[in-house]
Parts: sequence; C-alpha cells; structure tokens
Amino acid sequence: MSGTADPRKAGEGTTSRARLDRGRGALGPALELVHTGRAPTRAVLTAELGVTRATAGAVAAELEALGLIRVDARPGAAAGSQGRPSHRLEVAEDGPVALAAQVHADGFRAALVGLGGRIVATAPGCETVDADPAKVLGSVVEAGAELLRTTGRRCVGAGLAVPSAVAEPDGLALNPLHLAWPVGAPVRRIFDECVRAAGITGPAFAGNDVNLAALAEHRHGAGRGARDLLCVATGHRGVGGALVLDGRLHTGSSGLALEVGHLTVNPEGRPCHCGGRGCLDVEADPLALLLEAGRDPGPEVSLLQQANDLLRTQYADPAVRTAAEALIDRLGLGLAGLVNILNPDRIILGGLHRTLLDADPARLRAVVADRSLWGQSGGVPILPCTLDHNSLVGAAELAWQPVLDDPLGALVGVA
Repeated sequence: MSGTADPRKAGEGTTSRARLDRGRGALGPALELVHTGRAPTRAVLTAELGVTRATAGAVAAELEALGLIRVDARPGAAAGSQGRPSHRLEVAEDGPVALAAQVHADGFRAALVGLGGRIVATAPGCETVDADPAKVLGSVVEAGAELLRTTGRRCVGAGLAVPSAVAEPDGLALNPLHLAWPVGAPVRRIFDECVRAAGITGPAFAGNDVNLAALAEHRHGAGRGARDLLCVATGHRGVGGALVLDGRLHTGSSGLALEVGHLTVNPEGRPCHCGGRGCLDVEADPLALLLEAGRDPGPEVSLLQQANDLLRTQYADPAVRTAAEALIDRLGLGLAGLVNILNPDRIILGGLHRTLLDADPARLRAVVADRSLWGQSGGVPILPCTLDHNSLVGAAELAWQPVLDDPLGALVGVA
C-alpha cells in the first residue's frame, strides 16, 4: 500500500471541520436543546438551530466526543412516520455531573446531577443544621466529594440551594431566618472555599432554593414550555416564590425579587419574623397547618413530612379539613395578588402547597379566580411541581449553565 494520503478523504476531513467551525457557536444552544428534552432527534435539532443537516450532524458529533450526549447510530422510525428516520439524541448516561447541595431548616443533602436533570447519586441526608454555615457547608461538600470519589465521575462545578434570599453580586444570605445563621452570611464564598478545599474543580454558585426549584421545573418539569412561570412553594419552613421569564430567572437588580412570603394574607394573623403580621410565610407553611389543625409538632420527622402526612392520611378529620381550607384560602389570596401584578401564563406549586392543591384543587382555583382581575377570564393553569428534589436539581443547573453557554470552553481542564 502506498503511504500517500487519499486526497478525497483529506477533503472530507476538511469539509467536516469547516462544518464544525461554522456550527461551533451552536454547540451551547444544541446542548441546551438536548438537555431540556426539546431536541430528541437530529432532525429536530437541525430545525431548532436553523442550520444544515450536515452542520447539525457535526455539532452533535462534537458534543458526543465531549462525552455530553449520545447519538444513536441505528435510529428507528416511529410507527406511521414517513421519510428517512433521524438519529436519536440523548444525554450521555455516564457523562459529567454537577455537585448539588441543599440546606434547609431540617437538614441538608448532597447529590450528583447529570445533564437532563438526572440525579445520579445522593448522599444520606443530615437532619441537624449547625449555626455556623462553614461547618454545615463543609459537611455537605465533603459528602458530595465522597460521591464523586465513589462514582469516579467528572465534575463540572457545584451549586448550593439555601432557604434565603441571596444578594448579588456578593452571594450573601440576607434572611436565613430558619437556620440561625448570621444575617448576611457570605454563603457563596464559604461554599466556594469548601469546594476548593475538597479538591473539586469548576465554579461554585449559590442561590435561593425556590428560585432554583422554579428553574429546574421550567427546564425539566411542570413548568416546561411556559413563557412567564410563577412558582410558589413552602418547604420545611416559610414560603418562597420565583418567576421565570423567557427561560431565565427574574431575580431583580440584586437577586432579591419575589419575596412572596411577606405578602399579608391575614391582617389579624400570626406575627412574622419580618416584623409584620399575617404574612404568607407564617400563615401557609407546614407549621401553620399543624397549629391550625391543633396538632403539636413532634421531633421525629420534619415539619414538612408531618404536615403532608396529616393531609394525606387524616383529611377526613373535620379539624384537619378546616385547617387545610384556611391555608388554601390564604394561599389563594396571595396567588391572586401575584397574578394581578405578574400576569403569568402558568403557576406551579411545590412542597406543602402541592399537597394542598391535590387535596382540594377546585377550592384553590376558585379563590384565585374570584380574587384576581384576570383569573376568571384568563384561567391561569395551577399545577403541582413534578420533580423530586427540584431545589437540588436547580442548584445543579447553576453549575451546568457555563457548560450550556460554552461546552468547549467550560470543559477544558475538567478532571
């Protein structure tokens, strides 16, 4: 055989490289389309990107070479379809992961989350939260680092969800009311230092837990396809809200938007931590339900689990039903005010609010319709969140965002 290169093959390689160069700017958008499930095939990817089939093929091949997606080499046509079947695209099951951490009033947890919002591994949760944020974040990062050592996965970065507004640009937890942490704790800096100390590469981020739950639900859950998505949720304590506009979190000028927990829904109600009275934060969270139903909270399990279990197993009890109706009415009043101001095209509810919606969806929707300017005519859909651990998935989304923006640049040097 001659050692002379085949000019036809050399030309093919040059053409392929030229296609990839033209499509390099499409790598990030292409990855996001696969990541969010909006491009299940190469044909859909081609149409969504507005590029040629050859360029889309080169882009998909590059993402596969980076270990981010898998291209099915033997596509099958769907029943009843016409034309040549297209290659299927999916995220790589053994691809890189992000370290996700969540801290809440009743504990903390770490997980590894891959593309597509898939939780790959979770560490056992801890049920006590120290008053020193450095101790807590050091423990949760070490739990995540152990998951990385066990699985051997590449890590693109780390994200943290906390039950507090996180002020930008410094990443300060301004109101960690249920954690006994100091006001203004520099959680992002502490988290970043813990991540570095654990030998984890990639950037570290921090955000409010409900904001991150909304982001996860918009990309992978009940909020997918919404343009103006309002999320309201109560986790272990308090009530939070978030707004996603055109695919991006609306956090305001300094990260403090949508503090819906401090809407007044019962002027003669319970004193709130903010100095007010009758705020959604203390009138529609798990503790409020337990107290309204005349139940003494116990230490065995979290307040959220106690409240959910009460609704699911004892809703026929008149005291429980009356308490649930009171919370539904207060929640509906708060949602109606938000509908009047924000005009969302979808509302999703998480935590105990999801359980309240399941218990009596007609009552909640009627309250919102009766109290909102546009409710009766617009009929804003109110849906339950669908993702388990959506704040953890949302924390991972923060770490995945640089990869979605620039896959090649972000993955250089990732171990």
